[in-house]
This record gives sequence, structure tokens and C-alpha cells, in this order.
Amino acid sequence: MTRLSTALRGLVTSFAALLAVTAVPADAQARPEPRAPEDFVALRSVDPTIIEEMRYVTAHNFVGERVDGYRQPLCILTRPAAEALHLAQTRLLRKGYSLKVYDCYRPQRAVDHFVRWAEDLDDQKMKAEFYPDVDKTRLFADGYIAEKSGHSRGSTMDLTLVRLPARPTRPYHPGQPLVPCFAPRDERFPDNSVDMGTGYDCFDTRSHTLDPRIQGAQRTNRLLLKDTLEAVGLVNLPEEWWHFTYKPEPHPDTYFDFPVSAKSLTGRR
Repeated sequence: MTRLSTALRGLVTSFAALLAVTAVPADAQARPEPRAPEDFVALRSVDPTIIEEMRYVTAHNFVGERVDGYRQPLCILTRPAAEALHLAQTRLLRKGYSLKVYDCYRPQRAVDHFVRWAEDLDDQKMKAEFYPDVDKTRLFADGYIAEKSGHSRGSTMDLTLVRLPARPTRPYHPGQPLVPCFAPRDERFPDNSVDMGTGYDCFDTRSHTLDPRIQGAQRTNRLLLKDTLEAVGLVNLPEEWWHFTYKPEPHPDTYFDFPVSAKSLTGRR
């Protein structure tokens, strides 16, 4: 009888242990989030004067909602890219301007979110502002959406110029009337940046940096941004006046997927 009781107690103990393992919350069993490599930094730690308006943490973007992987409104870049922006900012401040970043490092899961959105042809809620003249079926073929992005390598950023002193940008409220991103400045969404001829993330050929339809002050503003950044080692993507990449890239062949958050930059080995 004693042996049987001992055996039963053993079975009960084993069963309880098994239940304890299977009852562990899913979050605890999940693999930890990837962290940023040592050479990634928060831009504000290198230059706190650069304005950050991180669009993909908000609903004011072509998707119309916060994008996967953006946990905090934080610009993260490789250190060489951040230091290049600091040098450009130093030169621009003397002229009465500041840089403003819209997006920096972008996790692969965010790119995957863009792809899913582009494949959902029924989701057109932000079309009137961001791609009014482009059929959504053309977003991949025309190069507006791709399965990989240079942003995920950590040395690419989207940015513009702000005339100082900077005015606040009015918050975007989901559901408000949308105006085409290439409308006159006084009609489109009121960004506090200088007039570049289109808004940020405008899916239109008018966004090409040297589009001949963009003249006067708008062209002057684009060239000031382009010339200043190219002088410190940043290369413009000709199809997007706001898109620049530091060269040579520290990680030219790696697409990272750590979240955009301060936590991704802490506890690194």
C-alpha cells in the first residue's frame, strides 16, 4: 500500500509539472524580440535638434493605421548615417532650417504590412491623399511597394526641411477629408515643412526629385535638401525627393526586423 501511494504521488507530481509547463503564457514561451546591432543608435542621441515626425507610428500614412513593428515614435539609424545627418543639420541651422525625419530604420515586418495592404485592393481609404491618380493594382509594378526596403538595412531615411522657428503640425484625425498630396500647399495636409511640391509619401511622378513640373521655390527647396545631404555622403533616390541613403552602407545585404523602440537598443551584447 505504501509503495502504491508513493507511485501515485509520483504520477500526480509529474502530471502537475506537465500542466505547469503547458500553462505558461504564450508570451513567455515566445522567442525574445530581436535586438539592434551595436552600431545602431537613436538619432536623438546623436542630434536632439533634428525634428522627428514618425509617420508610421500614426494613422496618417498611406496604410491609414499604425504600421507593424513601430512601437515608439523613434528614429533609429546606423551610427554613420546618424552622424551624417548631424553634420548636415549643423550646416542647415546656420541657414535657418532644420531637418525633419518622417521615417528611418524600418523593420521587415513593417514592409510585410505594406505588402499585405497593397494586395488588399478593397482597402482604398487613404487613396484620395496618397495615390489619387494611381490604380492600386499598379503599386508593385510602378515601384511604389516592394517586398524589401533599403530602410530595413538601417542607413536609409525619409526627411524634409523645416524653416525655423518651427510651427507645430496640426494632428491628423482619422476620417477627416483627404486632399491630394500634390495639391497646392495651402490645400493639402498642413505640414510645417517647406513646400516641396508634394507631401510625403506621395505616390506620383511629381515626387521625382527633378520632375520638370516642380519649379520655383519648390525646386529650390528640393535642391537645398539634396545638395546638403549629398555633401555629407547621403544619396538621393531620384523617384522620391524625401528618400536618402548613407553610402557606403554598414549593412548592405542585411534586412533587420527588430521593432522600432528604445528597448531594441538596450541590453545588447
